[in-house]
Order: sequence, then structure tokens, then C-alpha cells
Amino acid sequence: MTHPLARPTRRSVLAGLAAVAAGPAHPQAEAGRTLTAAPAPRRLRPDSGAEAELWSFDGDAAGPVLRVRQGEEFRLRLVNRTPKPLSLHWHGVRGPNAMDGAGGLTQEPVAPGGSFAYAFTPPEAGTFLIRPCLLGGSAEPAERGLSGLLIVEEAAPPAVDREVVALVDDWLLAADGALAPFGPTEGNLGRLGNWLTVNGRPVPEAIRAAPGERVRLRVANGCNARATRLRFDGLRPYVAAIDGQPTDTFEPLRASVPFPPGTRYDFLLDMPTDAGAIGSVVATIGEGVPLIAFAVEGDPRPARPAIAPLPPNRTLPAAIRLQNALRKDVVLRSGPAPTPWLVNGAAGRPGAPLLRAKRGQPVVLALKNETPVMQPLHLHGHVFRLLHPFDDGWEPYFLDTVQVPENRTIRIAFNADNPGRWLLASTVLERFDAGLWTWIEVG
Repeated sequence: MTHPLARPTRRSVLAGLAAVAAGPAHPQAEAGRTLTAAPAPRRLRPDSGAEAELWSFDGDAAGPVLRVRQGEEFRLRLVNRTPKPLSLHWHGVRGPNAMDGAGGLTQEPVAPGGSFAYAFTPPEAGTFLIRPCLLGGSAEPAERGLSGLLIVEEAAPPAVDREVVALVDDWLLAADGALAPFGPTEGNLGRLGNWLTVNGRPVPEAIRAAPGERVRLRVANGCNARATRLRFDGLRPYVAAIDGQPTDTFEPLRASVPFPPGTRYDFLLDMPTDAGAIGSVVATIGEGVPLIAFAVEGDPRPARPAIAPLPPNRTLPAAIRLQNALRKDVVLRSGPAPTPWLVNGAAGRPGAPLLRAKRGQPVVLALKNETPVMQPLHLHGHVFRLLHPFDDGWEPYFLDTVQVPENRTIRIAFNADNPGRWLLASTVLERFDAGLWTWIEVG
């Protein structure tokens, strides 16, 4: 069969459309439930001779999609039946510090056989990633399959005909289809897979849609290390949200957006009006790998009003007072083996925080990447603006995850309005495990 990381043919893409996805990729999950993490071997590659030694939630290799309405309390008990400690981070949720799921910083990791109850009310609607997060031990449980999505639904969601949810992951498989052995990667750059999936299934995810159908596409990068770009072929995308936070609903330049680990997008798409048209969402790996393939067929849908922005999150500030900001440099460097990653000269900072900020204080961090590779970073508990080079403005959207190009400096600004101890960490989980993290304290 065609390998997902090889260039697919038009025939293989069209053949994949026989496996139709008729709606959201996963069933809706109720707020308030138990989620059990346990070994669940499965053939990721249908033609493989061996099963991959996966871990999954409730036996579902696709990963859960948990849903809650904005303003409602989210409750979940995590039961750990894996052989290693575990904690879950709600990537992008600005919830209470005790529920952030940073094992070793905000909670004790859940020991094998143990459990932990998470309960919080997400302040904002959005698409959020569920990932393992514990100091020194996040990469393996994530690569074995322990990831999912938390969707906080708006009180008044946009009118669409269909919602499609896509959790993208890659897996490093041996020749027989088993997971390749775990251990340090070269330079601890991260575990780059050779088998690509969407919702736990081989790509492309196939969708049949009516002419003119309006689709809300939620897509998240759950890979350990793979940073790519998303490209839209035969489709006209509008970015409705980045990292869960609404935007002005814009068309991306050249129908392409960056897609590092941890990033999420909400897109609004109107299908072509001609029956027989096809379109795809493509990862720019090599000459391009389709992740989602749309086939347009059937009776046309009635015309809808022009695409409009999602409701804004009123909890976020309209402006950040940069003149009053607490400023700090965050310098990323390569260190000597066996610890290749340093933040301000240290591999992780379990003792003192990078900085202490009073609650409500504006903060500007200068992220200085003095390493030879791109560094994606995630700030817990907050969202930030990406500043222009001379602090004379910012990009018109909020982020919680950002890529810092090699040998470059970028600045981010946020109001430190969420009390607690918050990680600033690499979203490449092997780098996080190897010390590419620090933390801030908000009083």
C-alpha cells in the first residue's frame, strides 16, 4: 500500500474516499467521566505483520474528543493503567493552576494504578489539545498514543453544515509495524515518525460533502516533533481561530499556515459548488501528503451568508500596556551532552522561577533562539500577542504556542492574570524531557 510519507498519487487519494467520514471524527463525550489510560496493542499499518505497542484512552487508538459548553464545569477522572507515571495537560486552556496537569510542577504525577480528578471551568471556547505533561517523562506516553482533544463549544456557534475534527500524529514504526525502540534521538531533536495518521487512521481522512456545504474544520498537531505547514488544494480556507482563540477570520497567504507540534486551527470552508470537485488539506512533507480529502457530490446546499468571525473572547484584553511591562530575556542554547538544551544556562528550572510577576502585570519575553533549529514553545495558563520587531504593535490574534526561528529573536507580550506556577516549554516533547523548559510564577 502507499506509504503516507511518500508522495500519494491521484488514484490513491481518490481510492481513500471509499472510506467515508460522515461527520465529526469522534463521538461527542460528556463532561464528567472516567478516562482510563492503558496498553492497547494495535496494527497502525494495515499491512504490517506486528502490532504496535500503543497505549490508549479507553481502548480507542483514535484519541478522545471531549466536549463541554463554555461556562460549564469540565470534570474528568484520569485512571493510569500504564506502567509509567502520567499527568494530562489541557494545552491552551487558561484554567486554574492546580488543574494544569504539569506533573512535577503543579501536581504529583499519577502513579501506575493511581488516579487523579480534574475539574475546571474553561473561561473561553476553543479547540484544545490533551497531551501528557510531566517533567522528564512526556515523550513516550505521547508517542504511544495518549493524546486527544478538548472542545469547548461556544454558546452561539457559527452556522455550519458539518464539523470535521482532525488530530494529526506521526509514528516511528519498525519494518514489521511495531513501534521503534524508545530512547534519545540524535541530539534530542525529537522523535520524527515515518507513518502519518489522522484520528488514528492512515491518511487521508476521507470526507464526502455536498456542493456549497460549509464545514468547520478543527485540526491539531499532536506529533512529538514534526513541524510542517498545512496547505489547502482546491479549497478556499478562512482562519477562524488559532490556538483556540478567535481571529478576524482571514484568508492565509498562499492558502498555507505553519503547523508546529501543539498548534490548533479552526477553519471555515465552503465546498466548491460543482459536483465532482475535489479538495484536500495537505501536509507539506516532501511534495505534499494529503491529510484530509474532500469529494464534492450530491445536491447543492442553499447559499449561506458570507463567512463571519467567531464570537470574540471578552475575557482577553483589548490592549497590553507595553510601557509598564516586566521584561525578561529567555535564551535557548545547545548545551554539552547528555543535556543538549539550556534555557538561560540551565536545563530546566525546578528551583527558582524565570520571573515572578504580580497578578495583572504586563510581561514581555524576548525569546532568543541561539540554537541551529526552529524551536516551538508553549506558555501554560496564558495567551500572548506576537510583537512586531520594534514593539510598535502586535499581530491581531492571540497564541499559546509559537515557533522561534533558528538564530532569531521574537518577543511575546501577555498580561500575567492567572495566578500560579506556569511552564514555558518546548512542544517537541523529547526536547522538553531533556530540559528545554522553564517556569514563571504569578502572584
